[in-house]
Amino acid sequence: METKDYIESGILELYVYGLLTESENDEVNAMANRNPEIKAEILSIEKAIINLSSSFSPFISHSQFEKIKAQLELKHGKTIDFKSRSNTATYIGWAASVALLIGIGFQYSKLNESQNQIDTIKVEKNKLQETVVGLELKNKETTTVLNVIRDAKTSVIPLGGQAIDPTASAKVYWNKEQQVVYVDAAGLPEPPEGMVYQVWALKLEPLTPTSVGLLENFTADNTLFKVENNAGAEAFGITLEPAGGSKSPTLEKLYTLGKV
Repeated sequence: METKDYIESGILELYVYGLLTESENDEVNAMANRNPEIKAEILSIEKAIINLSSSFSPFISHSQFEKIKAQLELKHGKTIDFKSRSNTATYIGWAASVALLIGIGFQYSKLNESQNQIDTIKVEKNKLQETVVGLELKNKETTTVLNVIRDAKTSVIPLGGQAIDPTASAKVYWNKEQQVVYVDAAGLPEPPEGMVYQVWALKLEPLTPTSVGLLENFTADNTLFKVENNAGAEAFGITLEPAGGSKSPTLEKLYTLGKV
């Protein structure tokens, strides 16, 4: 194996970390003795680990050491011998353990980051699914409305503007066979905040109004509403009422009116 390939194989790092078998250690030692480049790489790895661990290891000065020693002598009444541990292999092994713990911590952090990204993607996916379901329901509803409007048996009742706004208008689509009623309120201005349009089915003799629905969530893009069916209706009117609707129509705020 070429020297470069041997160095890049990762075996030298495992050798420094003390993770090789005895025979593998002997092989690396032999290679290092024969090849100065391999020996230099081993020294470089050891130096890097020592530099890394030094930023985490505590430093005790000579004076601090003597103070600690004196305190121990006072407490135990005798001198305790402190033997210096200068075994490079032991120190490097400890340093490698620190480096390994740092590596594990980094990988754990990356794992948490990946999990957070997965959770974010799941939330976005759920929102997208809800949007798709909402669009499908709206599409089905639109198809149903169009079928009613286009049905030859559906009566179209125009509602003209009244004194409060002569330019106002609306249309009622009433299919008596299917017993459904839709109101197209595109000709009405948007109601003020806190107010709502209310639709009334009217009997004319005597004049008897019956509420058949509120045009809630009215906007320029949402002006088609389904209201209740009233078999005896002879006319329809739309008034502007306080939010929540009224029990009887406010006639001075009657916007549109039309006979069946």
